[in-house]
Amino acid sequence: MTAAGRDVAPDAGADRVDADRSADAPVVDVRARRGLTLSELVLLAVLAVVFGFLYWALVQAWAALQIAMGPFGDLAQHVLIGGWMVVAPLAIYIVRKPGVGVVVELVAALVEVAFLASPVGPMLLLVGLVQGVGAELAFTLTRYRRYGWWVFVASGVSAGLASTLLGTVRYGWHLQDLFALRIGLQVVSGVVLCGLLARVLGDALARTGVLDETALGRERRARRAARGAGADGAGADGPGVDEAGVDGATA
Repeated sequence: MTAAGRDVAPDAGADRVDADRSADAPVVDVRARRGLTLSELVLLAVLAVVFGFLYWALVQAWAALQIAMGPFGDLAQHVLIGGWMVVAPLAIYIVRKPGVGVVVELVAALVEVAFLASPVGPMLLLVGLVQGVGAELAFTLTRYRRYGWWVFVASGVSAGLASTLLGTVRYGWHLQDLFALRIGLQVVSGVVLCGLLARVLGDALARTGVLDETALGRERRARRAARGAGADGAGADGPGVDEAGVDGATA
């Protein structure tokens, strides 16, 4: 990312290296260390309600998939499980404060139970709690400072495993056939429909501008500014900051 192949004065080269390192470092938003603001509470409430309805719709898709899979219909829940956990990493990606993933997942479950008459009943609140904790664990381990793709993959894995553990306790999956396949499907679904989908949805929403005043929106503005500063430097001294280098670490 430095001006390779050019003659650069020693002091200028040192400054360029320092700039590159700061661009690759996590963007720490001071406001993300404070409590939830009113606008964040409203946003989280909207996410919880919207995904509560989407989760209910996914139950209908689950019923259809059970029929389509015939004798393997019992595995349909594992194929779709990640879709019932996606709001947790999405909320964390946008707001970047501890506990928001668990709370939003719980409220989405409450919406299903209280307003949509989920067939699971009040037990769904426990399911939402466990899945929310599982999905948030990966971000907790990074102290809510890393949001690269690998963190979302880890979030999907931990969410899938947490859901598997709960299902094993409730239904005795470890005593049933195809237990290894059940675990595999839960983890793969968690990675694709929970972790990676949350990142894709967050980026898509951010591009519309509706998240400009959130932690995610502020980070994107900071990175665009860093790229702009790098481009200005490139005009005089060589290549500016590489976009993949800026975004690859935490975006």
